[in-house]
Amino acid sequence: MIMNWIISLMEALGAPGVGFAVFLENVFPPIPSEVVLPLAGFTTTQGDLNVWAALIWSVIGSVAGAYLLYGLGRAIGANRLREIADKMWLVDASDVDKSLLWFDKYGRYSVFFGRLVPGVRSLISIPAGVDKMNPLLFGVLTAVGSTIWNAILIWAGVALGAEWETVSRWFESYSSVIYAVIVLVLLFFLFKLVRRNATKKASSD
Repeated sequence: MIMNWIISLMEALGAPGVGFAVFLENVFPPIPSEVVLPLAGFTTTQGDLNVWAALIWSVIGSVAGAYLLYGLGRAIGANRLREIADKMWLVDASDVDKSLLWFDKYGRYSVFFGRLVPGVRSLISIPAGVDKMNPLLFGVLTAVGSTIWNAILIWAGVALGAEWETVSRWFESYSSVIYAVIVLVLLFFLFKLVRRNATKKASSD
């Protein structure tokens, strides 16, 4: 159903339709770029779409979606996150401060490389907004990272032609590995938080 809708969108709008689909993919993950962009690449081989226009519009869509999430992060703000953290189990306001200090130091690398990681590509924009990262720098890093990711997927669709769906299967395997790593990292941090909480309780008794 999603593929049919994407095809209809590209047929109706051309290259801007690719950008719109990628914009939605950034804010609505069930629309995967691993499907949208290889399909766009294949469509360019049929003469209905210019490959450079598809790439440019896809980057525009990526950056627009990233700025929307960046704005959400700025709207939430660090103070509100601290208030939320204080009410949550295992975490407190100091964890927010530590995260922001880490982002101040490594944020630019996170935004750039995050655009190449499924499951992180969109979400990395939110902490950038919370940290109030320079909007221009955020846009440049997002655009460069998105150009690399989008170009790989589009030209893979061009190279494989009618077999473009093979790209989706390749990236499904890649995504599965990334998601497994993310789960392991989250479990590690959960373990550290539980242990810290237990230590606090023991010291207060």
